[in-house]
Amino acid sequence: MKFLTAAVMATGLIAAAPAEAQDSRPNIVVILADDAGFSDFGAYGSEISTPNIDALAARGALFSNFHASPVCAPSRAMLLTGMTSHLAGVGNLPETLPPQHQGAPGYLGRLADDVVTVAALLRQAGYRTAVTGKWHLGHEPSALPPAHGFDRSFVLDASGADNWEQRSYLPIYPDAPWFEDGKPATLPEDFYSSKFIVDKAIDYIDEGDGAAAPFFAYLAFQAIHIPVQAPREFVEKYEGVYAEGWEALRRKRFENVVARGLVPEGTELGPMPDGLRAWETLSEREKALFAKSMAVNAAMLEAMDFHIGRFIGHLKQRGEFENTVFFILSDNGPEPNAPTDIPGFSQWLWWEGYSRDVETLGEKGTYAFIGPEFASAAASPGAFFKLYAGEGGIRVPFIVAGAGIPAAGQVADFSFITDIAPTILDLANVEQVSAFDGRAVKPMTGRSLMPLLSGVAPHYGPEDAVGLEAAGNAALFRGNYKLVRNMPPHGDGAWYLYDMAVDPGETRDLAAERPELFEAMRAAYERFARDSGVLDMPPGYEQMAEIAKKWMEKNGWYIAAVLLALVYLAAAAGRGALRLIRRS
Repeated sequence: MKFLTAAVMATGLIAAAPAEAQDSRPNIVVILADDAGFSDFGAYGSEISTPNIDALAARGALFSNFHASPVCAPSRAMLLTGMTSHLAGVGNLPETLPPQHQGAPGYLGRLADDVVTVAALLRQAGYRTAVTGKWHLGHEPSALPPAHGFDRSFVLDASGADNWEQRSYLPIYPDAPWFEDGKPATLPEDFYSSKFIVDKAIDYIDEGDGAAAPFFAYLAFQAIHIPVQAPREFVEKYEGVYAEGWEALRRKRFENVVARGLVPEGTELGPMPDGLRAWETLSEREKALFAKSMAVNAAMLEAMDFHIGRFIGHLKQRGEFENTVFFILSDNGPEPNAPTDIPGFSQWLWWEGYSRDVETLGEKGTYAFIGPEFASAAASPGAFFKLYAGEGGIRVPFIVAGAGIPAAGQVADFSFITDIAPTILDLANVEQVSAFDGRAVKPMTGRSLMPLLSGVAPHYGPEDAVGLEAAGNAALFRGNYKLVRNMPPHGDGAWYLYDMAVDPGETRDLAAERPELFEAMRAAYERFARDSGVLDMPPGYEQMAEIAKKWMEKNGWYIAAVLLALVYLAAAAGRGALRLIRRS
């Protein structure tokens, strides 16, 4: 860290301030979208309006080769700690963890004891720290934000929740567990997730006697996670925009990405994963429902950007904007799940009072999702989507802008989500540590991006290997090459080798053509897996099937009761109709 910081200081991007002048250090804001695809932001070629995010991209650096985990909790652990997910203790979603992995060091479902968050290091160095939004790293007292360096926090510890009310979005959760400063909390009556997350962040920044100290604010939005919901005034703007379907959108997004130079000329758009539907095979009713669902999805993202604009406006009003650095990214690729495909889920929606009426979709009491086909379009030009290690699941938008960040334009170098924490420390002139709060901590595996942004040094060399794994879906990057495995149901569990410099769409497997490279990459992945504590998945394991299995095991009686109630109501309705016939 000292070498990197000194190298960056030599460029004049960061001034070495004496201790008594530390309050001049930049504020740090991390904005995390949930399930936004590579081409979802306007700056990346989307038809969705995100003017505030786009404006930040225009004054800083827009990364075109940045990667995260294919699922959210591991990404969040890596973002905060600078450690690969298994070393951070969160190698898989807690909700999809097979029983065989329970309690293993890489699968704790919370941050491990031998890692430290960037928030904790910043707070120790004099920063005020706050987090609002989705946490998903455990809700025991030792797992919540106050135990990990946050002065103030209002967080959701679940994979998601309703955006209008304090209610669960999946039957595996009894409620929506929100916590303020480590204690169970209640949402206000006028709650809408993106608005509330910004409102609380503003409150936390404004309060306290230490207002002169710099702040670290982590805004973890629920947009655009299931259920996609948005105010009507945003939804109306996108009515009819998606009427041509997912194939047309995927092609248009691809053309826009290529035109912006975000992927090389000659990149091929690969096929959508096997088993997905063609738009023309849908009924008119189905087309209307999916087009409206995608409209709500777009509206939810624009609503998030609108409230980010409110946050930026507040910083400008306080005179803080020019001394603030923004990191904007997504935790993984777009969400492909269609919950109503799970047996009993439609009945649960009915029981809970959720509507899927096309006219009101997105409003309070409704439940929408875009499904795997539109998710594939949002991931364009990448293969696959969230859950999978194809580029569509792990190559995500990433923008850095603000104080000390040069207007670098597009950055095509490979980078990883673990690189954000050491970059933040570099900007704040804070050292990494080997011990914290009386315990030994592991060194960060990520690397600061500041030398890359300043032109001092390349980020990763041709022999540097970076691996990732979640629920058996795995990848290893080295130089221009990527080794990847995607598991069922959309993958086949086989390993493939691609040249990312010319084929980011993952259309031409080089395993047979380059056998020595393939085997070397396989060996490098095995070393990564061994050193990180990656465990093999049990035979027959499927990530989303594990959720359904746990739900059925826990709530089989509930499903049976709902089905019996439906049968009774149907029978009662039938008897009523028969009486009307007899009377006539």
